[in-house]
Amino acid sequence: MRSLTAITLVLLAASVSASSADQLVVAIIGTGDIADSLGPRISAHDYRVVYGSRDPDRDSVRALVDATGFGASAATHAAAAAAADVIVLAVPWEAVETVLENLGDVDGKIIVDVTYPIRQAADGYMESSVDSSAGELIQSWRPKARVVKASIPSSYLIDDPSLLGTPPTVMLAANDPVAKETIGQIFAEIGLDPWDAGPIRFSRSIEAFGLLFWVPLLQGRAEGVEVELMRSSFWPCVWNVTESFEPVADRDNLAHLPRRIPPRPCESYSVE
Repeated sequence: MRSLTAITLVLLAASVSASSADQLVVAIIGTGDIADSLGPRISAHDYRVVYGSRDPDRDSVRALVDATGFGASAATHAAAAAAADVIVLAVPWEAVETVLENLGDVDGKIIVDVTYPIRQAADGYMESSVDSSAGELIQSWRPKARVVKASIPSSYLIDDPSLLGTPPTVMLAANDPVAKETIGQIFAEIGLDPWDAGPIRFSRSIEAFGLLFWVPLLQGRAEGVEVELMRSSFWPCVWNVTESFEPVADRDNLAHLPRRIPPRPCESYSVE
C-alpha cells in the first residue's frame, strides 16, 4: 500500500488555492483498487489529486497519498469534492447514492462514473441491477453536475495500458461535450484510448459491455476479453450516413477527443 503524512483540512484548502490557476484538481472518491491505480497515474500528469475518504487519516490512506506523490492529499468526501474540478466516483455502485449525498454542492463540476450496477442472475450470468443505467441515474440525482460515464478497464491495465499489447478503449458518454473532452484528455494522457460514445443515455450500452466482460470468465474459459474498438474509416468513406438519416441533436457541438493514430485515407480501400 501507499503512505503519506497526515494533512488537515486547512492545509488541504491552502494547498489547493496555491496551485496554478490552470492545474485541474481531481478528487478521487474512494481509496480501493481502482483509486490506487487511477490516482498515481493521473497525478503524474500535472493534475492535483485529492483522495476522498471516510477516514483520511487512516494508515492505508496515508500510504496511498505518499505513494501517489506530486502533491497529492486526502480529505473527507465533502472536502475533496469541494476542492475539485473533476470528481471520480471510484466506489462500488451500492455506495454511490449515499456518497453523492455526502459530497455537498457539485453543481457545475464534472462527475466521472466508472461503476457497473450488476448482480448474478438465476442462470449464473450477470445482469444489470438497475432499470436504466448508473450514468443516467447519477445525472438525474445531480442534474446540474456534468456527468461522464467512462468504461475504464481493470486496474492492471490502468497501471500498464500496454500490458496486452495495445491500449484499451475507454468509452465516454456525456451530455456535455467539454466535460467529455476534459476526461478524454486525462485518459489519453495516462495511456488509454478515449472514444465518444454519445450522450449520457448511452451509459446503458457501456454498461452492457461490462456484462459481456463476465461471460467467458463465468463460463470458465481460458480467455477473457478487454474492450478495444477497432477504428475504421471504411463506412464514412463509402456511405455518407448523414444524408440518409436525420442529424443527431449535438452534431454541431461534438466533443473532440485525442486520437492515437489518424484515420485511414479513403483511397487506401479497394472496393468494387
